[in-house]
Amino acid sequence: MKSTIFDRHEKTLKPFRNQMTFAQKAVNWTLLLLVFLIMMLPMINVLAISLSSNSASQVSDVTLWPKDFSTEGYTFIWKARNLGRAFFNSSFVSVVGTFISVTIAAMAGYVLIQRELPFRKTIATGILMTMMIPGDLTLVSIFSLNKSLGLIDNYLGLILNGLVSAFSIMLMRNYFLSVPESLAESGRIDNASELKIFFAIYLPLSLPGLAAITFLDFIGRWNSFMVPLIIITKPELYTLPIILRQLTQPTDSTSGVMQIYDNARMAAIVITVIPLLLLYGVAQRFLIGGLTLGAAKG
Repeated sequence: MKSTIFDRHEKTLKPFRNQMTFAQKAVNWTLLLLVFLIMMLPMINVLAISLSSNSASQVSDVTLWPKDFSTEGYTFIWKARNLGRAFFNSSFVSVVGTFISVTIAAMAGYVLIQRELPFRKTIATGILMTMMIPGDLTLVSIFSLNKSLGLIDNYLGLILNGLVSAFSIMLMRNYFLSVPESLAESGRIDNASELKIFFAIYLPLSLPGLAAITFLDFIGRWNSFMVPLIIITKPELYTLPIILRQLTQPTDSTSGVMQIYDNARMAAIVITVIPLLLLYGVAQRFLIGGLTLGAAKG
């Protein structure tokens, strides 16, 4: 099938876009530009400070352009705080955990659309109810459970925590509901197994949804702070958010602790953000369509 669900979504929105007047488009572009500047100016300031020298970064007069251009902040923070190991930890945990989580969400979503599944609406409601529980209330139980299972201070604990996402499961379920059931029936007539129907029909037609949950799950794992903080005590297993939290602690040359200049702190932030920007550049074509279509079908 040449036309995907995402393409049909674009064709549906196109007439509404064409009906907008020039004044409406100008207002939209102005608002979008304003939001873009509000969001980007702080990040540009962070980048400028990270590329300034040690002394210049401490003066606090760096705005949108580096002063005394230097990359010493990057070289210092990469070596002094073992940022390379933390970067590897975050990358490994995020990639492996996201792959497993997306696989589980897609398969669970496919199971929930099967008419033969008993109490499928009740199960879907139960999954939705888990999203109403604040995550902070579960921190004590998370620590106790991980300690009982021997998941403290190892990669397996970082990967298994948050492996099942109720939001991702429901989004994929809603996405699969928008796929014509006649396609699956045609596959069954041709004696195709459910696994083949899932991989050959549903997944190719649900790439925007898969891209959306992959992007969101990766961001969640990459930025996860509280769970790694309570189950990881070994410095060699620290992830980037924990390192960034340590960098916010004030230091001076007489405290007995290695002084960290502002350019090094900002360099750590830039290094942490780069993978997310690259991932968004790849997934942004599918992200909006995947979220809107996945939320539209009930």
